[in-house]
Amino acid sequence: MKPTDISNPEYFHKVVDCQYACPAHTPVPEYIRLIAAQRYSDAYMVNWESNVFPGILGRTCDRPCEPACRRGRVEEEPVAICRLKRVAADNKDKSDIAARMPAIPTEKNGKRIALIGAGPASLTVARDLAPLGYSIDIFDNQWAGGGMMRSQIPSFRLPVEVLDEEVNYILDMGINATFNIEVASLKDVLDKGYDAVFVGTGAPRGKGLELPGLEEAGDAVHVGIDWLSSVAFEHTHKIGKKVLVLGGGNTAMDCCRTSKRLGGEDVRVVVRSPFADMKASPWEKDDAMSEGIPIYDNHVPKEFVIEDGELKGMKFEKVEARYDADGKRSLVPTGEPLVFMEADDVLMAIGQENAFPWIERNIGLEFGKWDMPVVDPVTFQSTNEKVFFGGDAAFGPENVITAVAQGHQAAVSIDLFCQGKPVTERPAPRTNLLSQKMGVHEWSYDNAIEMDKRYSVPHAPLELSLRDRKMEVELGFDRDTGYKEAERCLNCDVQTVFEETRCIECDACVDICPTDCISFVDNAEEEQLRQHLSAPAGNLAQDLYISEDLPTTRVMVKDENVCLHCGLCAERCPTSAWDMQKFLYNVSKASQVLA
Repeated sequence: MKPTDISNPEYFHKVVDCQYACPAHTPVPEYIRLIAAQRYSDAYMVNWESNVFPGILGRTCDRPCEPACRRGRVEEEPVAICRLKRVAADNKDKSDIAARMPAIPTEKNGKRIALIGAGPASLTVARDLAPLGYSIDIFDNQWAGGGMMRSQIPSFRLPVEVLDEEVNYILDMGINATFNIEVASLKDVLDKGYDAVFVGTGAPRGKGLELPGLEEAGDAVHVGIDWLSSVAFEHTHKIGKKVLVLGGGNTAMDCCRTSKRLGGEDVRVVVRSPFADMKASPWEKDDAMSEGIPIYDNHVPKEFVIEDGELKGMKFEKVEARYDADGKRSLVPTGEPLVFMEADDVLMAIGQENAFPWIERNIGLEFGKWDMPVVDPVTFQSTNEKVFFGGDAAFGPENVITAVAQGHQAAVSIDLFCQGKPVTERPAPRTNLLSQKMGVHEWSYDNAIEMDKRYSVPHAPLELSLRDRKMEVELGFDRDTGYKEAERCLNCDVQTVFEETRCIECDACVDICPTDCISFVDNAEEEQLRQHLSAPAGNLAQDLYISEDLPTTRVMVKDENVCLHCGLCAERCPTSAWDMQKFLYNVSKASQVLA
């Protein structure tokens, strides 16, 4: 194999598994170390640069970072990365944060940008472009900013004051926000002479089920996302005692838990798939069940049961899942009699889709599969060069952190486009690699491996939270627990960097390595090499770190998959051939101004 090119910024980026898995590539170990040092405002700003909404995401993120966490390879539970983000948000100095917000030029650059929708993607574009002197006009049909973060995430998960605070950090950047307005024509917006338009309207239409009895059921059947919006905006205050929630995603979990708080006594979730295949996050399912809400899996809805013009319940067909050799699932009826469940109300949370009736089809903007706009997945530019998309409006329903990531990249494209530069010539990420050596056996970070198991997040008493839909259920870590959880981080961004010219091939690093991830062997093709290391390297998703040829013609090979970044190799090495160097990777932003 060829020697590893560690000057390629993507090499060590991939080694920092949590950051690599994050759509916005937030430097996770960096802010966790700051939390452990009680530098909460600094930790908040590291987050804010990347994910824009630390307090919101610290409560609601889908946490793609956590399944990737290296800690999960050595014990059952990963670091509570998401909840640590909240520790930074809850303990920051608000006046300090306000003072650190980017300065907004009083003299604008002459370019006008329209943002349609005030959700996380649009707000990210505004945050990135406003400090560059762009005039930003934002339009939304709700009464305040936040998009579906405001209308779809219940207050018991995301308090309104947290949402308002982080949305207003952006709206206070001189953004011209117009709320309570429905944009009815993209052509009309373009005719106003904007230099670019960003569409971040989300996926606003909930899917329904055309089943027998639906029409007769009338107002007793609700589309989940519309019903959640009605609750959020104080139009709906109650629901029937017997509630069926159809669907297995996070929206279904929000619907059932909200129903429980609005008067539902017998609230059930009914999903056609097996429990393990549900799209809802595991913690969302756990929270629902902890509130006494049962989940009936493998039940396919067949009809609404109507008596004397009134909904009485639903019938379901029991099925079982069968998987072919490729893992494709089929739901096969078991042949059992249909199951009847009583219901006063039914909430359908079976998915969302986009709706673009307000976009004319004669303005050079092409639509493709599922009537979705044709959008470049890198630049987020449509076939009308002035129009950009992001968030759920671009490629369908995802989550807040994905919308933020796409907003950053759309802002880069808009900035390039307005400067007359090719949007395909993307700025490179900003990186550095800096030694952490403080002495012969000392480092500028705490490299000891803590053996603590993951700490549990305290919850409000169930008897209180179920009576108040606005009472936050999760209370978050206190500072002491936040510190102890932060110490579980393995500092995967502090890299083991090897210098061949210093190595005397004494194999001391091999002897001391607690995971047998270092080997000195004859070079070979990758498949063969992986089998002849101190411990076979079976995870092909993680690279091998290969040195240049050493004097004995052997090479040093390190399996990045199982390295704990403990620093013992560097401490043991008699010639300092190993060094611990912190790698910081920041995704490029518009004109690199938010450094």
